[in-house]
Amino acid sequence: MSSKTSKERHQPAVRAAEIVREYGPFAGVDRVHGVTHDGQRVWAATGARLIAFDPGSGEPTRTLDCACDAGTAFDGTYLYQIAEARIDKIDPATGEVLASIPAPGHGGDSGLAWAEGSLWVGQYRERKIHQIDPATGAVRRTIESNRFVTGVTWVDGELWHGTWEGDDSDIRRIDPHGGAVLERLEMPPGTCVSGLESDGADLFYCGGGTSGKVRAVRRPKGATA
Repeated sequence: MSSKTSKERHQPAVRAAEIVREYGPFAGVDRVHGVTHDGQRVWAATGARLIAFDPGSGEPTRTLDCACDAGTAFDGTYLYQIAEARIDKIDPATGEVLASIPAPGHGGDSGLAWAEGSLWVGQYRERKIHQIDPATGAVRRTIESNRFVTGVTWVDGELWHGTWEGDDSDIRRIDPHGGAVLERLEMPPGTCVSGLESDGADLFYCGGGTSGKVRAVRRPKGATA
């Protein structure tokens, strides 16, 4: 009989993150929080402004003045933005806040993603990801991680989140049911991940925290469970 524990038998695949492009820092921006992708543009939350830029040229194309100090998401029509202890639903055409719901971490929230008709909210120091009702903020379920959670994204049925502890960051794929780590992409030392979003294909966009940058990281093909 094997004496290995379940954790030892299922060690995650670990590889170096492949950074394929850096954007910014943008004028007047000293920090990037959440990021999202609307199918054409990347949006970066910078504290007091949401900045949209063309991922091909890297040039900013739009700005919206709004509180935006953590995660950002896009549901196909509207932007969702964590601002202190709430989540605002924003019309990207006008910047108008259409509705607000309480954030589950009451101000300790980090990443934000849209998938399966729900918002997915990272809680940084609590090392949790909550699936919540986008209309009410009610928590539908909670997934626990073993690292500080920053950005959150879903792509092709895979749940990924960013981490940032000290000078170390990675992007990790986790089991959406039990939270076990399945795969890790290690960022270079001192290169943080403050926000995370997939382009729906082979790239992740990562907020770069106090660097004021957004980095594009290659999503690995043939992820292993």
